[in-house]
Amino acid sequence: MTAPLRLGIVGAGAVTQVAHLPVLRRMKEVEVVALCDGDLPTARALAARFGVSNAYDDIEELLGAETLDALLIATPNHLHESHVLAALSAGLHALVEKPLATSLQGAQHIVKAAQKRERVVMVGMNHRYRSDVGTVRGFVQSGELGQIDSVQGAWHVFRPSRAQLGWRQRRAESGGGAMLDLGLSVLDLGLWLAGNPKPVRVSATLDRPGGERGVEHSGSAFVVCEGGESIFVDVTWRHIGEGEHLGVGLRGTKGAAVINPLRVWKELNGIPVDVSPTGASSRESAFSASVRAEWAHFIAAVSGAAKAPSLEDHLTLHRVLEAIYRSAHEGREIAL
Repeated sequence: MTAPLRLGIVGAGAVTQVAHLPVLRRMKEVEVVALCDGDLPTARALAARFGVSNAYDDIEELLGAETLDALLIATPNHLHESHVLAALSAGLHALVEKPLATSLQGAQHIVKAAQKRERVVMVGMNHRYRSDVGTVRGFVQSGELGQIDSVQGAWHVFRPSRAQLGWRQRRAESGGGAMLDLGLSVLDLGLWLAGNPKPVRVSATLDRPGGERGVEHSGSAFVVCEGGESIFVDVTWRHIGEGEHLGVGLRGTKGAAVINPLRVWKELNGIPVDVSPTGASSRESAFSASVRAEWAHFIAAVSGAAKAPSLEDHLTLHRVLEAIYRSAHEGREIAL
């Protein structure tokens, strides 16, 4: 029997508490051996809650004291780069919450270090692992929807208080607002589902309540790719409506698809036909299932049983994001 992956976790915030630890404690392939957070009482309380043996308030102390195979990095965005590089320097694999870094230059540093150390670095893009996303990607890859001409994606949430936003509203720690927090995932889904076309020009508008020195609470971006494909992204932290909304729609030459809820149409004998798959529903939420599948992929990549997602995708994402912010600031289209 293969020994479980010995994992340390850096960052004891909401995503660790709500997403990762509840999933990891049900996975026999992983043993969480230590938690680290700048707030040591929080780290200790969370470790006790999930049966984790040790807690630390300094990543260097964690790396020096524990024998690990990998780190989960779920700290504020501005710490991702230094924490991933610390993991790689210690010879560890890393799963890091999005974004990979707060700049293209930072992301490039990580990619070079991962290649040099020959370690797996994966970014937590769990939406790729949703079952409905996987179904639509299957239709695209089989050619059943034809050439994908456009993708439209939106993620709208309501975070009314400063407390809910926390460090995300401070540019020095977040690197950006709603477009980085939400738009990065939507943009990734759009490009990934369309077959990773090369973006060539970008136009965008962002709503910054605090002016240029603040972070955007809402925004829209339009990305045109080399083959003519287009990606439209609309995000907000100030959604006024019934619950949170995350949705993606694709238009192809032979069909169309919508994610959340899942619907697929194809043209058959000159008539649009609903060919949406049906099946038994799972008691596990789509979110929890996507996190579990993400961890399964990471474990397989570390063991050599699967190929990790390409970090080059994240260099592309950061190039597009930098163009989005520049377009919004300068009020014009930006060529990549």
